[in-house]
Amino acid sequence: MFDIGLNLTSPQFANDRDDVVGRAFTAGVKGLLLTGTNLHESEQAQALAKGYARCWSTAGVHPHDSSQWTHESAETLYKLTKFEEVVAIGECGLDFNRNFSTPVEQEAAFTAQLAIAAELEMPVFMHCRDAHERFLTLLDPWLDKLPGAVLHCFTGSRQEAVDCLNRGLYLGITGWVCDERRGLELRELLPVIPADRLLVETDAPYLLPRDMKPKPASRRNEPAYLGHIIERIAHWRGEDRQWLDAQTDENVRRLFGITF
Repeated sequence: MFDIGLNLTSPQFANDRDDVVGRAFTAGVKGLLLTGTNLHESEQAQALAKGYARCWSTAGVHPHDSSQWTHESAETLYKLTKFEEVVAIGECGLDFNRNFSTPVEQEAAFTAQLAIAAELEMPVFMHCRDAHERFLTLLDPWLDKLPGAVLHCFTGSRQEAVDCLNRGLYLGITGWVCDERRGLELRELLPVIPADRLLVETDAPYLLPRDMKPKPASRRNEPAYLGHIIERIAHWRGEDRQWLDAQTDENVRRLFGITF
């Protein structure tokens, strides 16, 4: 199993990053993709990925940080993509829930990053919240120019999942699906996702699975808990856990072009 979404640059991991990575591999995780959410954290993620075995990173600007996007931002991403650890552009996309950056700023940064990914023939690691229709409108012109794309931390509706799957996107599923308060719709649509389009992630330190027993005293999510998430996904999909482990690993290799 491979965690495609880990915010290892988070201050919550500042005091024990080595232990967090070590616990993940001890728990059976085979690889980690460290998320870059702005230029500074993308640089940090690349440096961390270089320092650990079986770790890779993304480079991008999250919609929350889109107001910071400039011509120089693009130059920084181009430089980061020259490192072998960087295997995707992102986290990029739209988030109209909080609008920390304006919709206009978000759309400009998203489109610019799609253009970079298309030019460099790199997959994109994407975010979408409360912006489904506009997200697809901006993404559609680029789909035939991209080698692949994943909508990470998918929490949308069944129809939104179908819309994405019909476009060939991968969907990243997190511990949100383990939340009996807000994850039931996602749990019910799991069988809609073809096995060869499913990816798994923790989005740690966020989204600690609510059904873990016992819960860690820190209440912080870690990649070591990915096994719990994929076990529950396999259960709700009616699939063998080990088979799903192998299938999602193959999906990672196909999308990101990495060997682990």
